[in-house]
Amino acid sequence: MIVIDASPAVHHKAGLGRYAEELIAALALPPGARKPSAEYVAFYHDALSATPSKLIQSLTCIATSQGPYPWRLRALLGQLLDIAQDNLFAQVRANTRDPLPAPRLFHATEHLLPRFKSIKTVFTLHDLIFKFFPQYHLPRNRIFLNLAMPLFLKRADAIICVSEHTRRDAMKEYGLPEEKMRVIYEGVHPRFRRVADGEVLRAAQARYRLPDRFILAVGTVEPRKNLVTLFKVFKALCEEDDSLAQEVIVVGRQGWMHEPTYRAVHELGLTGRVRFLTSVEDDDLVKIYSLAQVLAFPSLYEGFGLPPLEAMACGAPVVASNAAALPEICGDAALLVPPNDIAEWTRALKRALTDRQLRQMLQARGPERAAKFTWLNAAQETRAVYQSLLKT
Repeated sequence: MIVIDASPAVHHKAGLGRYAEELIAALALPPGARKPSAEYVAFYHDALSATPSKLIQSLTCIATSQGPYPWRLRALLGQLLDIAQDNLFAQVRANTRDPLPAPRLFHATEHLLPRFKSIKTVFTLHDLIFKFFPQYHLPRNRIFLNLAMPLFLKRADAIICVSEHTRRDAMKEYGLPEEKMRVIYEGVHPRFRRVADGEVLRAAQARYRLPDRFILAVGTVEPRKNLVTLFKVFKALCEEDDSLAQEVIVVGRQGWMHEPTYRAVHELGLTGRVRFLTSVEDDDLVKIYSLAQVLAFPSLYEGFGLPPLEAMACGAPVVASNAAALPEICGDAALLVPPNDIAEWTRALKRALTDRQLRQMLQARGPERAAKFTWLNAAQETRAVYQSLLKT
């Protein structure tokens, strides 16, 4: 039995949630499978507030009623005191009456690893934001991660890094053995492809009251996403030529320390020209990508960065920052700009909005680039990590 932590998926944690959901789907229900593999079991904490998808409900699930903070404290104390928690799964509720076999492997997908001694462990490292931008983490999260991350990484039997940049960061900060680490890229779901049906697009445009020309930003509203810089750039574009774009549309839920981002809209005089859509289903997001004139992604740090690839798959030109893993992920299919250089961002967005030849080039390269990243590949490579551990 292989247990995969589905907590970020059932609690809808943006990028981490998408990673867990899509990886579980590709592992447990690959193309051609009629029913999920019984080999994989989904685990999650805070069962009373969880809302599992149909896919996860179709699996055998084991869950604890412990809320997020008691669960994190339990994992941390187990690691700090070196107390084995191998009997954890015998103590939690399962959605089946059949006795469960003893777990052979646990895959931690959200930077949280209980202390196991007889169970093999895989730890997915998404990023080290708390190290490089500590000011953008809540104090309790920063304290927790500074205490726990070295132990998680030391005691995991294998570490999956979602980019080469993340792997390098981890080796530099923690001196981890190279043979323990494996770069496995995330994927783009096949649903992300350009929508050409005009009627479908017009319906989505009407539903979300989208203008004909808009700049799109996708991601959790938090300081690391650097949306204030985008708003300043949009203001500069409007002052130069007000017809270039009518609005900035931000698709994403509120994250921590989001207040300055919302406040900046009013301080810059952009009220009514920047709008936030906090609840958009993936099927509609595909249409919004297809309608956008350009995706702007000025993030200060990404361990991977899915929205640029999703936008590329849908044929939207992309302008992204040249920070962290984004050059590695975007390749030559996006314009890459220093994240805080307002003048460069203004020039790049203007080119992406007005240069027809450039737009056509980006729209051609984008789907080809996105096609290199699939969840099927991610699942196959992850499965190989599992097998290598279970042989020992």
